[in-house]
Amino acid sequence: MKVLLVNGSLHEKGCTYTALCEVAKALEANGVETEIYWVGKTKIGGCMGCWACKKTGQCVLDDGLNEFVVKAAEFDGYVFGSPVYYASASGALVSFMDRLFYSAGKKLAYKPAAAVVSCRRAGASTTFDVINKYFTINNMPVVGANYWNEVHGNKAEEVLQDEEGLQTMRILGNNMAWLLKCIEKGKEAGLAPVKERKIMTNFIR
Repeated sequence: MKVLLVNGSLHEKGCTYTALCEVAKALEANGVETEIYWVGKTKIGGCMGCWACKKTGQCVLDDGLNEFVVKAAEFDGYVFGSPVYYASASGALVSFMDRLFYSAGKKLAYKPAAAVVSCRRAGASTTFDVINKYFTINNMPVVGANYWNEVHGNKAEEVLQDEEGLQTMRILGNNMAWLLKCIEKGKEAGLAPVKERKIMTNFIR
């Protein structure tokens, strides 16, 4: 079993990375492989609403997203992390997730996912809500902990002082590992989600 953790901060090894590392440690202690992918290594463009991906299966923008989709398809679960920018997720992560879920959401569906948020002081709850909405529209079980998945600190070393936040990250990792193992047992027993074809209702006709 493998979990892909996405660092949506433009700082490669800052507060968000520190939180994700704590989640990864717990996952690995449970025998789950992990990898951290940094969104900030390339300039991420926003969705243009061109719908080309619905015809080709790929986004027309060449900034690494399509390569990520190929990688992500091999993983069993996901954690998306972001710092708080104006009480929301980073612009880079929002653009990345918009295009990821629009062009390739089916490849992530029915796999567990979690949001992780880092903030200096406030805005964590709204950012947490923004990220989780991608999962709940895509048939993905959302993994929680004993508190909202957030850490506090202005620098990575300050996050390491947030004992409650770090515990939340560890519990999140443990819960993700547990759910992955439950899903694996379900597959072995021949269990699978009941699926229906999507119904689209337009309110203006």
